[in-house]
Amino acid sequence: MMTDEWITIIEKAEELTDMLLLSEAAAEYRQSYNTVYSNKELTNHIRTFTTMKERYEEVQRFGRYHPDYQTVMKNIRVQKRELDLNEKVAALRLAENDLQELFDEISLLIGKSVSDSVKVPTGNSFFSSSSCGSGCGSGGSCSCSA
Repeated sequence: MMTDEWITIIEKAEELTDMLLLSEAAAEYRQSYNTVYSNKELTNHIRTFTTMKERYEEVQRFGRYHPDYQTVMKNIRVQKRELDLNEKVAALRLAENDLQELFDEISLLIGKSVSDSVKVPTGNSFFSSSSCGSGCGSGGSCSCSA
């Protein structure tokens, strides 16, 4: 049942969404994304890397016993390094990290406004008050005391 409280919550969520979309981090991310994906040569390189990544995953199932193991392992490293050293890709990754950091901060604030015992999966141990950085969503592998 829709109440005034729910309507207020929805309106506040829409305001927050609008603020996020207008934020400097979101604008920087969009600009970096457009810079990378408007470059035909770079998008072809990314597409080639994605195809090689699929081959890599196939080879990983068999390990070094796969006939193309050495070739695929070498090619995937070379292609990844080329992408990592590209200024435009590096700028996009930094913008992604900045935007994710903003999302993590907001998620933590919203979670803590509900209750201090709410676990917020940020993926960044800096934002977590528990001993595990993933908000205990790691299936018990974090060995935290929660």
